[in-house]
Formats: sequence, structure tokens, C-alpha cells
Amino acid sequence: MSNFKRSIIITGGAGFIGSHVVRLFVNQYPDYHIINLDKLTYAGNLANLKDIEERPNYTFVKADICDFEKVMSLMQEYHVDGIIHLAAESHVDRSIKDPFTFAQTNVMGTLSLLQAAKLYWESLPEGYEGKRFYHISTDEVYGALEMTHPEGIESPFTTKASSEHHHAYGEEFFVETNPYNPHSPYSAAKASSDHFVRAFHDTYGMPTIVTNCSNNYGPYQFPEKLIPLFINNIRHRKPLPVYGKGENVRDWLYVVDHARAIDTIFHRGKVAETYNIGGFNEWKNIDIIKVLIRTVDRLLGRAEDEDMNLITYVTDRAGHDLRYAIDSSKLQRELGWEPSLQFEEGIEKTVKWYLDNQAWMDNVTSGDYQNYYDDMYKNR
Repeated sequence: MSNFKRSIIITGGAGFIGSHVVRLFVNQYPDYHIINLDKLTYAGNLANLKDIEERPNYTFVKADICDFEKVMSLMQEYHVDGIIHLAAESHVDRSIKDPFTFAQTNVMGTLSLLQAAKLYWESLPEGYEGKRFYHISTDEVYGALEMTHPEGIESPFTTKASSEHHHAYGEEFFVETNPYNPHSPYSAAKASSDHFVRAFHDTYGMPTIVTNCSNNYGPYQFPEKLIPLFINNIRHRKPLPVYGKGENVRDWLYVVDHARAIDTIFHRGKVAETYNIGGFNEWKNIDIIKVLIRTVDRLLGRAEDEDMNLITYVTDRAGHDLRYAIDSSKLQRELGWEPSLQFEEGIEKTVKWYLDNQAWMDNVTSGDYQNYYDDMYKNR
């Protein structure tokens, strides 16, 4: 047995959200052993964790969550008592082109983890006592909301992350009891995995928790996603392709605040509960893009609105949900979590990070980072 108080597998820990969660747990809990389990697909990058890779309470394992035998051996080798499951295929456009991969990773991968945890924990004298399986999902499983205030608000920034801005585009929000109504292969696969997690609690008594989160933004996000992609395109004066008219509305949360929420819920959330995590921060895509243009231009010393002409409207994608909006008041009320950053501050920090880390962006967009670690970990 190790000298660590807890042993936790974090899946997808080399990805965008996962790397922030791994960093937080490694730094905040030196008496926890954090095992980062990641397949290192295109979206996983160990450069995201260079600052902690030598820590004594951190271990990286390159493996596929669908490899049940490998997951089972890791559970036994490291005496794992907690799983925080973030590993997933998550890009809607990719899911439309390749739904099989999304079903395999998001559904069968989750089932592999659940079954390994079940068998290992049930083999222990204490059984499920002190164990936890925490599954991170998305607000997209709920479908879409109507926009009852299509004009939204006038100000480009809200004064604070609050219900004032949260009611900008409608009165209806996703709550934990909303029925599932996924519209893309991605959200359908995540919805299925959510059902499996809850079924393992209901059938076997496994101590599970599910959270559904809104769009995240911040450092280390793979540049297929809107904010890092557009920051990079503005910098290099490349076109900014906007789906439809850019009217789709999303709720945005700074990734470090999401990691804080995961920490809070893992330690203090109630077993078998669902918690929604959101930023109280709805924006139309076109308005976000204009804020990004103004922020990048200002930080690069360009004239105001100089790059607005980069916006190009393209055919809307299939099944594109109009509006997502999370009500995270249950999490705030029961566990005391709330977003720490105003959106204006968060987006400023995010743009600055990408502009200051062009080498990281170049490395990711070139794909070179994938080759760097292959030899190092292929036999792990």
C-alpha cells in the first residue's frame, strides 16, 4: 500500500479541462496520488502539464479507457478509491462525421471504467465505502432552449456573473431534472454514458455523481474550439467562419472555475446527485467573436475594430442547437460554489495567454506534440 491518503484516476487529464483539474488536485492535495489516464489523442497534450510532471504525487499513464484489462490493472496497482472521468470525444462537428468513434469512446469507455471500478471496489473488505465515481458531462444532453429575448442585452459586458446577464436571452434554463433531448451524435453519446453511470448506482449501489457543464474557455484549449481558434485566426488575419448568422447562444465558464467546482463536488457532493455547472454568462456567438476581435486588436496595438472584416458567414451545421443556458443555483445553494471571474476579466486573461503562448499554439496546430511523447510512453 502507498503512503498516500487517496489514490485518484483522472481520465482525459492531458486535455483542456482535464489538465486544469489534474493541476489543481496535484497542487492542492500533496497527500493524494493523482493518476492521469489519457490516450493522448489529438486533443491530449502533455505540454499542458509541464509544470507538474515531476511532482511526487503525480503519475501519467498512456492508455485507452476502452481497454478494460488495462483499467482493471491500474485500479489494482494503485489501489484507486476515486475516479474523475473527463475523457471524451467532444467536438460536435467531428461527431457528425464520425459517430462510431464517439459512441466507442464516450459510451463503451465509460462502461469500461464503471465495470472496472465495480469489480475492484466490490472485491475490497470495505466495498464501496469511501469510494467515488465522478462523471463529467455536458449541458448539450438537455437539447436546446428557446430564445424569448432574441435581441439580448446592449452592453458588451455584464457588470458581474449574475442572473442579470443570465436572463439576457430567455427565462428558461437547464436544471438538473430536465429530460434528456440530445440532438447530435456527440450529445447522444454523452447522454448514454450519463445513463450508464446512474444505472451503476441504481443497480449495484456504486457511489456515483454526474455533473453537466456549460461551454468552457481559458488556457490550453485545443484550437478546434471557437475561442482559441478565433484568437489565432485574428492574430494571423485569417477568416473567422461563423455558422449561420452567429445567433446561437451559449453559456460560458472560465475553465479554472470549472476545475474548482469539480474539486468541491468530488469532496462534498452527495452520492447519486446531479449538479449543473454554469457561468451565469450567456453570449451570442457573433457577440463573443466581436469581443475577441476588439480584445486581440487592442492587445496587439491594432486600430479598434480593424479586423471585423475577417468575419465570414458559412452554412449552419446540422442539428445546431440555438441556445444553451445552465442554472447552477443548486450547486451554489448546496455547496457554496460560484464563478470567481467576471467574463470581462476571464476573456482578457484568456486572450493574453494565447497571445503570450504562440509557441504552444504553433506546436498544437502543427501536430508535432503528438510525436514527442509517443516513444516515451508507448510501452507503459
